[in-house]
Amino acid sequence: MTDPMILSGPANDIDSLRLQLIAGSFQVQQQIIPQLADLGNEGLDVLMEFLLKRRENPATWVDGKVYQVLYNSDAPQAKEFLFSSFPEGIVPLKSECGINYNPLQQLLAVQDFQAADRMTIQKMCELAGPTAVQRKWLYFTEVENFPAVDLQTINNLWVVHSEGKFGFSVQREIWLSLGKNWDNFWPKISWKKGNNWTRYPNEFIWDLSAPKGHLPLSNQLRGVRVISSLFSHPAWSKNP
Repeated sequence: MTDPMILSGPANDIDSLRLQLIAGSFQVQQQIIPQLADLGNEGLDVLMEFLLKRRENPATWVDGKVYQVLYNSDAPQAKEFLFSSFPEGIVPLKSECGINYNPLQQLLAVQDFQAADRMTIQKMCELAGPTAVQRKWLYFTEVENFPAVDLQTINNLWVVHSEGKFGFSVQREIWLSLGKNWDNFWPKISWKKGNNWTRYPNEFIWDLSAPKGHLPLSNQLRGVRVISSLFSHPAWSKNP
């Protein structure tokens, strides 16, 4: 009997890809999504069906990748599907302060990471209040008072739309794995090379070729206190 995971031939291509998308490892799914996108309407139908079935579960970066393909497609049925089934995007945009995170989700969906990084700081300043919005940067004491829900929303947007490479929680895991050693942390995520800090914006890498944890920048040029407050925030010990 033929293994369903290795079906071949044109007639079986779509069924084989569907099975691998559902049951494959992350690495397999990563390869299958663009293959389905290249198959036109038939492939898009499989991707839409996949997202719909997973809608009740928290979004992973696999869902984010599928969403991005559909979001960036010119196909009318993909646009209609997202409009009716995911009007706010793939990540629930929860906020305790009534902040609109939709612009951030749209920038991340098209992988405009530089603009998304600027938008992230803007939204965090909105969280901190009008004074922070005016000054355009944060005090660590303001970060300590952020609602967990909002930080989790911002973080989930980054993680889901970056194949799991970017986000505060990703950076925090790396930092913890290095024994909370900042001197080891900065070069690990390419914010520092030797004695030289990475210069904003041209020396940062604004795409998925960047090292894990490279983004978002989280105001790093103002020293360690803001990012330290982020990493010690109770948001990471609570469920979304």
